[in-house]
Amino acid sequence: METVLQAKSLCKTYIVNKRQNNVLKNIDLVINEGEMVAVMGPSGSGKSTLLYCVSGMDRVTAGEVYFCGRNITELDDNSLSELRLDEMGFIFQQMYMMKNLSVLDNIILPAVKSKKTKESRRQITDRGLALMRRLGIIEVSGNDINEVSGGQLQRACICRSMINSPKMIFADEPTGALNRSSSDEVMNELLSLNNDGTTIMCVTHDPKVAARCSRVLYLVDGGVVGELEQGHFKGGDKELRDRERYLNNWLMEHGW
Repeated sequence: METVLQAKSLCKTYIVNKRQNNVLKNIDLVINEGEMVAVMGPSGSGKSTLLYCVSGMDRVTAGEVYFCGRNITELDDNSLSELRLDEMGFIFQQMYMMKNLSVLDNIILPAVKSKKTKESRRQITDRGLALMRRLGIIEVSGNDINEVSGGQLQRACICRSMINSPKMIFADEPTGALNRSSSDEVMNELLSLNNDGTTIMCVTHDPKVAARCSRVLYLVDGGVVGELEQGHFKGGDKELRDRERYLNNWLMEHGW
């Protein structure tokens, strides 16, 4: 199985008021193609910082990060930006969208800016519409972003994350701003993408979200203190309840 992401002895340190804050401490991490990995831990444990560092959104203090065999810690800012645009997709709790663009135009914007292919604007638009149709939001393609629900907007963010056919999606609390019904809808869409082979790393505080993932990493004070292999989620309410129950017991053993 191909390794998509690997971190070796990753460290991240911030200097705040002349004091050193070691947020990540010698983290080793491997994520293989087709995995859906949840990152959990208490507030301040370094979950989001880890996601930002391994995706090249933030520079590491020490260590190395390899994405599809390429050492991204050696890349300059322009090369990193191109890599994130072409080969990575991002979904955040806060659904960042351009207010002056329609939902569809927000979705296709990364493809318009990318040099990955030489598609025409019509071809890019058709792919954007196909993604919206797949995620059940085709009816809001021409809407402004303030004319759709939170669940619809987050599904639009998923479409945007997929528009350049990325090797991997990085999701930081993708359901954190949603109610339970919308959260379940978004997770079902992410699971569908994962079933199709998309590799996903998901930072979450929600055991219901993590229970759907194939593997869970638990961070405390910037280090990985636990790892739970759950296997691929096949679907069904009973399996989900069983996985949630087992995961909750495991989390409590680790001080959740």
